[in-house]
Amino acid sequence: MPISRLKIKQSEGDLETHHVFLDTLANQKEQELGISERKFEVPLSKNAIYSLFLFFTLFCAVFFTKTFYLQMIEGKQLYAMSENNKGRVNLTAPKRGIIYDSKGVKLVLNSPDFNLVCDKRSFSESSPETIKEIETMADILGKEPSEISDIIANVEDSKILISENIPQETLLVLEARLTDLPNCQIEKNTLRNYVMGPIFSHVLGYTGKPNKEELKNTASFTSSDNVGKTGLEKFYDEFLRGTPGKVKTDRIADGQENNSQMIAEEKAGNNLVLNIDANLQKVVYDALEKSIKNIGSKKGAAVALDPRTGAVLALVSYPAYDDNIFSQSILQADYDKLQNDPSQPFFNRVVSAKYSTGSTIKPFLASGALQENIISPTKLINDPGYITVHSQYDPSVVYTFAGVVPHGLVDMKKAIAVSSNIYFYTVGGGYGDQKGLGPARIKKYLDAYGWEQKTGIDLPGEFKGFVPSPGWKKETKNESWWDGDTYNLSIGQSDLQVTPLQVAVAYAAIANGGTLYKPQIVQKIVEGSGQDASIIQEFKPEITGQIGIDQKNLQIVREGMRDGVQKEYGSSFMLHDLPIAVAGKTGTVQTNKDGIFNTWSANFAPYDNPSIVFLATIEGVQGLRAATLPVAHDVLQYYFSKK
Repeated sequence: MPISRLKIKQSEGDLETHHVFLDTLANQKEQELGISERKFEVPLSKNAIYSLFLFFTLFCAVFFTKTFYLQMIEGKQLYAMSENNKGRVNLTAPKRGIIYDSKGVKLVLNSPDFNLVCDKRSFSESSPETIKEIETMADILGKEPSEISDIIANVEDSKILISENIPQETLLVLEARLTDLPNCQIEKNTLRNYVMGPIFSHVLGYTGKPNKEELKNTASFTSSDNVGKTGLEKFYDEFLRGTPGKVKTDRIADGQENNSQMIAEEKAGNNLVLNIDANLQKVVYDALEKSIKNIGSKKGAAVALDPRTGAVLALVSYPAYDDNIFSQSILQADYDKLQNDPSQPFFNRVVSAKYSTGSTIKPFLASGALQENIISPTKLINDPGYITVHSQYDPSVVYTFAGVVPHGLVDMKKAIAVSSNIYFYTVGGGYGDQKGLGPARIKKYLDAYGWEQKTGIDLPGEFKGFVPSPGWKKETKNESWWDGDTYNLSIGQSDLQVTPLQVAVAYAAIANGGTLYKPQIVQKIVEGSGQDASIIQEFKPEITGQIGIDQKNLQIVREGMRDGVQKEYGSSFMLHDLPIAVAGKTGTVQTNKDGIFNTWSANFAPYDNPSIVFLATIEGVQGLRAATLPVAHDVLQYYFSKK
């Protein structure tokens, strides 16, 4: 068609998106139909427009969703991976602090240990390289690949502990094939070696891997570290664990490690020096174990304190466990066996057990009665072996409260020495013409001795104690308090609950003239050892209270306890042959099993200037037997033979 015939017609109005122009075929059609050349409109269908709009919307949604996922969900991981391509920073484990007894004997040592750790940031679940590394590790360690995959998947930290305590034979193979594990390394660590095992287990405790909460709260922890779980290991963990070092490893373009640089040196943990003498601790453990086995029992506790300072000289809970088992990755089945043992070897009875005290409560009631001036220490009270009380609601109903044996006429000192229940029923709850302390004042003086507060000992898990009262009974049991409750409390029965440590601290106050000291196991925290050691913190004696009893009244109580040892009728007469003057008090507690008792003994010596308070208790004793006095005899015999 000649160019001269081509012409451009201006469309009337604006050109819209759905307009199209007439082509040659359209022009011919116009001529056939005899119509003039015009703009020919062909609108797009609505379905086509909607389809285009929907496609565009979906494309934008997918694009922005993927962008959000990469930025917000995987952003940190992708950033870490990108940084890891440049290099990585690894923490190096410091040596954990050593624990010494009072004479410098090492109670805890560090032994070399080797772990296999990997960097989770370099692993990708579907990566062929990762799958190959997992298979290699499984082959060397004798594990299933799925087991290692689970470890990697379940660890949130970037540092993954694949295997610990690697045996020497396996370690040699692992070192030879380490080039097949570019994202893993052998890390040198230390194992805790508890030299005396069960003898110190409730004092020292043990270490273990940090749980998720510990990892979350402490930035310097990694999953391969060891942290204190119980005992002194836990209480002083921040001092013992030290500060990890930091090593930066650079990578070249192909991802291979090129250079390692120490950014920060690790700093070894501080050391602990205890007040406990390891030899005395062993004597206490052996004596308690021997007596428990001799009488066919299973559980007990013993503690020795210096009443002048509150220093803990020995602390034993029985049965114990060997804390070395936790250094060797204890199997779950073995742990469950110990955990489910009815004798509760993990349970520290000295600080956590809830006991009624039996007659060991009597010296404290005696001091309160003298302080309240409700009875003269020389007043005689007849002990026929029982008292009878008529019901206030029905006089024909008579209640009988018995002693063990009749003691006849007794004053306060003899009542303490022979442990007369009848005398202390009378002093505690009142009887006949003799006024008693009553529940409020009994609670007042027991609280003064610290029986409803924690002692503050440097061990975790301490129970604060409990003394029942009329208000408590009404609130919890919806029952009224009656005279029988006061009588039972006066001889250490009822709902009273205290720990052996609380009782020992209270006896230390009687021994030293009325001062309550905080019991302290650790003497000092030091950096280094030997002559080069420097003191980080030293624990001076800490007074937590005064019992508020006049010295003349405490002296009457002490004399009664001394008579309990030196008089032939005394309940602690078994100790009279010791080379020093000893004061003592025993206790026997009825249990819910007929003929089964918990027994106590509390002693201090030398009588005129006490340097040790020793308390022992044994559970589940069949019949009325002096189960704890042999323990006290062996311990005090040893203690003063070394002076």
